Amino acid sequence: MNNIITATITFCFRGQTFSPSITLKLDDHLNSSGDIPDLHSLIATANNIDFYSYEYEMMLAESVSYSNAEGLITQFITDGKLDLDAFISEWKESRILSGLARIAKDNMNINSLHEHPQLKNALLEAYKAGINKTK
Repeated sequence: MNNIITATITFCFRGQTFSPSITLKLDDHLNSSGDIPDLHSLIATANNIDFYSYEYEMMLAESVSYSNAEGLITQFITDGKLDLDAFISEWKESRILSGLARIAKDNMNINSLHEHPQLKNALLEAYKAGINKTK
């Protein structure tokens, strides 16, 4: 499932209100860098706002609001605000569980880890132990 959002920054400049936005596939960014890039600069670039302008400075003073969400991210947006840390944590665990579910299916013919919570917990603990050992 893709996690898609529209990020918008509403600000005033020269007596006018602007609301530039961008629609992002968050999975693409998380898969490539493990993080979400600076949205102010992405929105500015997508909307032809010069980084060295007073307009950009006014935009930087405002927060990003989120809408039109699809996927897991919908659970982490409340009143246009995103709990990014919680989303990234859940996104990472979801990816881990997807891999573990594939292992359980291939090796034990188990189609749903959710129906086998003890196995799910054991596989998660083994995964985390392996990660901790490599650090």
